[in-house]
Amino acid sequence: MEYNNIARQSLGFFPTPLIELTRLSKELAGPEIFMKRDDNTGLALGGNKTRKLEFIIGDALAKGADTIITAGAAQSNHCRQTAAAAASLGLECHLVLGGEEPEQVSGNLLLDKIFGCHIHWAGANRKGEDIPKIVEQLTKAGRNVYVVPYGGSSELGTLAFVEAFKELESQRESINETFTHIVFASSSGGTQAGLMLGNRIFNSPYKIVGINIDKGETDKVPFDQYTISLANSTAKLINADYEFSESDLILNSDYVGEGYGVVGTLENEAIELTAQTEGILLDPVYTGRAMGGLIDMIRTGKIKKTDRVLFWHTGGAPALFAYSSDLDVTQRH
Repeated sequence: MEYNNIARQSLGFFPTPLIELTRLSKELAGPEIFMKRDDNTGLALGGNKTRKLEFIIGDALAKGADTIITAGAAQSNHCRQTAAAAASLGLECHLVLGGEEPEQVSGNLLLDKIFGCHIHWAGANRKGEDIPKIVEQLTKAGRNVYVVPYGGSSELGTLAFVEAFKELESQRESINETFTHIVFASSSGGTQAGLMLGNRIFNSPYKIVGINIDKGETDKVPFDQYTISLANSTAKLINADYEFSESDLILNSDYVGEGYGVVGTLENEAIELTAQTEGILLDPVYTGRAMGGLIDMIRTGKIKKTDRVLFWHTGGAPALFAYSSDLDVTQRH
């Protein structure tokens, strides 16, 4: 495994905490549940994308970029952290966001504006379909533009989660714990691909369980195929002799519901239960859905009481403010 020669820009605070959720475990009468707190990475209220951006922005700087551009939904956590990274390094930042500009700005979008980035509204094209024409315009204007991939999910972003897995293993060994499952929100593929590769490199026995957040495809490739491809291409990048196939991927799509960003009973219960037992905030799009999936798997016996589960908190709490009308607590009197 070779990647010491790959550029990296420090952006966050690592290692992030590894804690046990004793009250949530007791409430569910289920297995022991632990949490990896990537909501505490430090950059712009935290999130797992900070890990990916350390390698991606490192590459951008090494290539002499003065401008970065990326894409996402209007409440994208990835875009918020990208905007903050750019601001901290004096880079011009452009965000291509799905939807139309709202009358009232809140949540991640508010933070994007505070960080001073340029926002381009793209309607239905929230995954970067409009980026090439904007890059062409910026290049003609004399900018040296670096495209940050959707969700930060490239080989470099995936590598960040190989490194994250290494961090987890060091923490786990220091407290003499072990896990049967690692459960997390899976949307753009890089986090899952990196954890799969890390699991293989460190010869760990964990089931790497992604809870699918989004319907559809990534780069016009079915999401499962894209994730496997990322794991394989990242292994080649670091000269790790591993190859993954469809049988290696655990991607649970049972909780997609009405689709990306549509908040229902599952997410509402998970957000409230985690907050009221552990004092920890989940977000309505990613971690709320992933935790909701974990809770259901415990209740239905898919994850047994004898298992030991790590939930990887990928951040996103700023979006709670933008989704307040979808949260059940705001409807109660």
